[in-house]
Amino acid sequence: MESKDWGSMSQLVTTPLEQITTALNIIPNQEYLLQGSVLDNAVEVLLHRLRGLCDNVDTSPEPFYDHEMCFTIMSMESGTQPQPLSLRVRRATDYPDMPFQLRYIGVPEGTGNNARPTIVRSSIDIGTSSTIVEFLTELGCRLDFEYVARGYMFRKGRMKITVSKIFKLNNNGKPPDATEPISQSYLVELSVLAPSGQDAIAEDMRNFAEQLRPLVVLDKIDVKRIPMSMS
Repeated sequence: MESKDWGSMSQLVTTPLEQITTALNIIPNQEYLLQGSVLDNAVEVLLHRLRGLCDNVDTSPEPFYDHEMCFTIMSMESGTQPQPLSLRVRRATDYPDMPFQLRYIGVPEGTGNNARPTIVRSSIDIGTSSTIVEFLTELGCRLDFEYVARGYMFRKGRMKITVSKIFKLNNNGKPPDATEPISQSYLVELSVLAPSGQDAIAEDMRNFAEQLRPLVVLDKIDVKRIPMSMS
């Protein structure tokens, strides 16, 4: 092989850090999010509105029935105070053969910034086997709470809209049968997963959210200010 060929190959070799940086510019690793709620007696009107606005209006929305477990573990990075790291495991109760989903969600940004249309937070999703719960437990993760979400998912381009009823697990903790609703309303979430630096999508989300008023008001919700107990 001629020397010029070796030179051209050397330009293709990158360090692991460069490879990770390149991947982060391609892989969706940020979630743009707006949230709201609608009362039980008004949810059918909202679903009808979404059918008219979203893609594939000729087909029914995609139903889901998921069990989600939320774990925490203390992050022990050197030189910093220990911080809780949150991990979520979700499984489809109506499709037991489907992979489990492990999700990391970072600290929300934009809750106190009126100039930013949506919440922005780091988000990494990984498909796993059903042994992920045992694996996290062996790592020292603690189960904070768990719940069941049942509802419908819509698509509008890159945007995902979910309308879900949240159920609390009863004492025996065997979803999906042993559950009870935690409120008389549905949780509505409008989200987009995108690579870093694509903030223009937030404006599209805000414009879409305006089309759902006054049926539901989608806004930036600071969940840290909401008292919640799923146990």
